[in-house]
Order: sequence, then structure tokens, then C-alpha cells
Amino acid sequence: MNKTFKKVMVTGLTVAMMVGGSTAAFADNGNGKGKGNDKDRDNEIRYNGYINNKNDNKNNNNNNNGKDLYINNLNVKNLNIKISFDDVKGGDVEWAARYIASLASKGVFEGYEDGTFQPRKTITRIEAITAAVRLMGLREQAESTDAKNTNLNFKDANKIQDWAKGYVAVALQNDLFEESDDMVQPTKEADRLWATTLLVKALKLQDEAKAKMTTKLNFKDADKIPAGSVGYVAVAIEKNLIDGYEDNTFRPTRPVTRAELAALLDRTGNQLPDNTSVKGTLSSAVSNNTLTFTQNGQSYNIELDSNAYIFRNGSKVSASELRSGDEVLVRTFGGKAIFVEVTKVASGSDLPSNSNFTGTLNATVSNNKLYLNKDNASYSIELASDVTIVRDGRTVSASELKSGDEVLVRTSGGKVVFVAVTKLAGDQNGNFVVNGRYNSLTTNSNDQVTQISIDKILSDGTVQDNVYYNTTSNVTFLYTISNGTTIQGDRSQLTDNRSVELRGNDNVVHTIVIK
Repeated sequence: MNKTFKKVMVTGLTVAMMVGGSTAAFADNGNGKGKGNDKDRDNEIRYNGYINNKNDNKNNNNNNNGKDLYINNLNVKNLNIKISFDDVKGGDVEWAARYIASLASKGVFEGYEDGTFQPRKTITRIEAITAAVRLMGLREQAESTDAKNTNLNFKDANKIQDWAKGYVAVALQNDLFEESDDMVQPTKEADRLWATTLLVKALKLQDEAKAKMTTKLNFKDADKIPAGSVGYVAVAIEKNLIDGYEDNTFRPTRPVTRAELAALLDRTGNQLPDNTSVKGTLSSAVSNNTLTFTQNGQSYNIELDSNAYIFRNGSKVSASELRSGDEVLVRTFGGKAIFVEVTKVASGSDLPSNSNFTGTLNATVSNNKLYLNKDNASYSIELASDVTIVRDGRTVSASELKSGDEVLVRTSGGKVVFVAVTKLAGDQNGNFVVNGRYNSLTTNSNDQVTQISIDKILSDGTVQDNVYYNTTSNVTFLYTISNGTTIQGDRSQLTDNRSVELRGNDNVVHTIVIK
């Protein structure tokens, strides 16, 4: 890493202005005299961010004396931070919302002045270069007077807008261009191969890329990737910056959308030094709209911004879903937390808030909570007031659940709304008991009864014989009958729709109880 890069990375976060296609989004908002002008500096908005020490709330000035936690140093003009965008909607782009919020909170890649992000819009090369330079922490250098006045020996230098010249100069100094490049082509769409190469260079991994130029790429269209670019793609795949499509193609010439670039940038940023955030462990759930967390044994408080983006368990959530013990990454602005990402969910705190999963009960229901083991960890989760519980083919109360029952659980809003027992406690030897209504008997050529079928009405979400039913259904089940099966009750009453109970072992019925 060169000295300039190292120096800038430790100076603090410089929040970017809007990144967009319009000139205004990157325009010099000063008076043209650059940072060296005193008036220009006086017009800048500065904020030194400290979080109050929980144990010393009186100490809330900028002299932390070791008791406040220094988060970042914002030094910006035309302050404007927005991290959630209404137009990031639809299955083809919603996956990128987390990446967009993360980058916007760092001031690397934001929306347009009209409040949109336009995730499906393709990105231009100059926009990608600008975002990469900012990701490297070099915005202040790129917007300096010296950088803006740098002589650029590109054939199309006259096509580079004034606001972008400093970014091109800094990108050139940091080896983001090839030595043979004689044009910037600022308005050309950035394709996947070009963007991938740019970000590998931003990570200073050129030497690794060169060492991997003979790698055999397994994409169907690997022959469309130039030999001199193979190493860059190999490194990007290895570092999880980018991957191929479901049909095992890479599509190197496909233009990159703003949503796709957000993912590329954020994955790249995770491998760069980051002084824009603080990491800690929540010491309690959110109370009075305040995060309370510990770092290095010290406790801190910080207020949540009303529009804070909170990412937990793979989705955006409300502050109420944060749990004590969650390990978090927090970014602040204006003295408030604007981005919170749970990097490690608290062990045993809860389970995904809106999902289906399986587990084994490790206790009976107590205090209206379900206690279960899942993936070698123990969890407790509250039952909804209208929860539906199905056990042994019947809808039952929570009190009938037994420790050792294997269950399928459905949650919504952080509470259990449905439980289906897929295997009864004590069935380790294959024992089973099922209830239903008699349908028919099947006999063999010797007129011996070999099978019995019964009907069950299964509620929405029931699992029976490893089949999941997502609607209320009348389903017929067929069971094998063993030789010498016992029939309890009057056999003459074994008629259509008669309630019966089947008892057996290893999927073979040994007792039929007529009810």
C-alpha cells in the first residue's frame, strides 16, 4: 500500500455527495479555489462523532479523555445522507438493498438528487472509477485543487468533466488503469469484466492476478475472457467479489447495473481497512431508541436515527428485533446510528423472524415460549396468541407438546404462528401412533389383509410422512399391516369414516383401535 493511500485511510470518513449520471452529482461545490482556500474551508460542515460512555454521560464533549468512543470524522460540503430508496423494489433488485445502504452510509455510492437510486440503470466507467476511488478512502485527494489541475495524457481528456478529473488523476496514480490505456471513455457503460478488473486493482491485488493468469476458469463462456484478464477474474472469484450466473456463464461484456456495482463495491470494501464504523456487542435490546453496546469491556450508548437501516438474519428489520448479545457493525452520522448490521446473531437468542425451520423440543412449553434445539444450539421463541399446533394428526394446545418432539415451526413477526410435530417424542425405535378416519383395507391373493388406508384432514403447514402441506387438505395415507395385527373394538364397526387409531413400529401397523 503506498504512503498516500495509507495516510488517507486513517484520516476519517469523508462523506460522498450523490453519485449519479448528472454533472451536478459530482460537481465542485466550492468556489473553484480548492481546499486550500480559507473561505472554502469555512463553508465546509464538520462533525466529530463521539458516542457517550454509558458510565459517564456528563462527558459528551469532543475531548473523550478515554471515556467516549470516537466513531468518525466527517468533513463534507452540501451534507446529504440517504440510505434507503423507494425504487429499490422488485425481486430483481431488492437483494441489493443491504449493499446499497451499506455504501450510502459510508458515502461511497449514493442515490440521485431526486431521491431515487435507479438500481437497474447501467453504470458508466467514470461513475465506477469515482466510486472505487472513494471506496479506497481517496476522495479528499481526488477533490483537491492539485488533483483537479493534473495534466491527463488521455486522448479523450477533453471529454472528462471537470468534477471527474481529480478522480481520474488519483485512479491513474493508484494503478487503476492499464499502462496501455490511452482513453478513459468516461460515458461508456462499465461491463462485468472491466468492473471486476477495476476492483481487484483497488484491492492492490495486481500481483496475485498476474500469478493466476494460467488459471482454468470453469465458466461455459470462459473463452470470451481475454487471456490477460483471466487472473483478475480468478482473484475476484477467490475473494468472493463476484460470481457467475446460474447457467455457469460469466458474461464478461454484460453492462453492470447500479445494483450490481453496489454489491461489487461492498464486497470489495469488506476487504479494505474500515475506519467508518465501530464494532461491538449489544448488551441489551433497544430501549428508548438507544443502542447500548460494549467494546473492549467499555459500555456505550448511541441514539438510533429514525431512518436507520438495520440488517439482521439476511433481511432488513426493525430495531425491536435486535437482541442482547448480537455482534454489530455501526455507522453514524450527525451523532446518530444510521446503519446497523448484525455480523453475528446472539447465540440462543432467537430464530429467524419470518421463516420455516425444523428442530427438536428440549422442554415443555413454559412462559408461553417454545424451547428447542436447532443445529446444535438452543433457542427460545415466543408463541403467538393465535398459534396453531398439530400433534399426532390433531390440533392441540401447547401443553400437549413434549420434550423430544421433532417439530416444524413457522414464525411471523418474531413469534411462532404454527407448530407441526413431525416425529413424536419417544419414537427413537420407530414407534408411531396416528389417528384418522377409516377408508379401506387391501388384501392379497390369499385374502389376507395387507394394508389399511385412512383419511386425515391436514391443516395449512402440516408435515406428514415428510410431505409438507401448504393448504388445508383431505389426504389418504396407506399403511402396511403386519401378520397377526390386533384389532381393538368391534370389527363390524370398521366402516367408512369411522375414527381409528393406528399403532405400529418401523412403518408397519401392529394394532388398529376402532373408536
